[in-house]
Amino acid sequence: MFQHSSKLQYPVKVDKPDPQFAMLLQQAIGGVEGEIRVAMQYFFQAMGARGDDRIRDLLMSTATEELSHIEMLGHAVALNLEGAPVSYQEESAKDPIINAILGGANPRHLLSSGLSAMPVNANGVPFDMSHVYATGNIAADMMANVAAESGGRVLASRLYNWTSDKGMKDFLSFLIARDTYHQQQWLAVIEELGGFEKNLPIPNSTPEAHEAMEHSYYYLNTLTDKKAPMGRWNQGPSLDGRGEYSTRQKPEPEGQEPSLGKAREGSGAQKEQL
Repeated sequence: MFQHSSKLQYPVKVDKPDPQFAMLLQQAIGGVEGEIRVAMQYFFQAMGARGDDRIRDLLMSTATEELSHIEMLGHAVALNLEGAPVSYQEESAKDPIINAILGGANPRHLLSSGLSAMPVNANGVPFDMSHVYATGNIAADMMANVAAESGGRVLASRLYNWTSDKGMKDFLSFLIARDTYHQQQWLAVIEELGGFEKNLPIPNSTPEAHEAMEHSYYYLNTLTDKKAPMGRWNQGPSLDGRGEYSTRQKPEPEGQEPSLGKAREGSGAQKEQL
């Protein structure tokens, strides 16, 4: 069961409407870095969570908070579209708001949504759920969540830098702060599970007998005109404590040259292929 308050989680104010910025805010709603993505990701992870029920509750609470962020962003989009023209015949062509919407803002904000937000990205492409990651493996999901929050924080920071509107900057500073906490939150779950060393490799329940471990810890240098770049990734003990990193400077292929042979009768191939 979900409950809803009539009030927003945090105040959303716009000092001067900007339809072009409304289009950019759509990325934070329906983009791959946006709030629809993380809300659905955490929601489906929660529904499939097995083991510690605290993690399910954490995921569900955070999914619900992200729905609140969608609502706030939707309100921000609508506020930025205030005063946008509803026809080319309207007077006040010198109004910067009208100039903005006629000069690059999303026409679907007028044509499809009546000057309000939509479940689309900044290019008007609907979010299709293809970037929702819910594996049923808690460590894999937590790492995916850290990456999702990192991308969201990058986006919010770019939007903050884009606008000079004090109200929007204040609102975006709130989103940046919540992204910070959610990154920390998911990392804390990994720490409770024993940290990266105990959780790696993912899934750590896969028996070593199922893994060709002679191939698990070498860096493959495919640069033909350079030596391998040296770093933590190819020298010293592996982060999971199971091996030592090494480098293959000029690796030779070990597999066969692929050849499928003749096509089958009735496969629709040309007779020269049969």
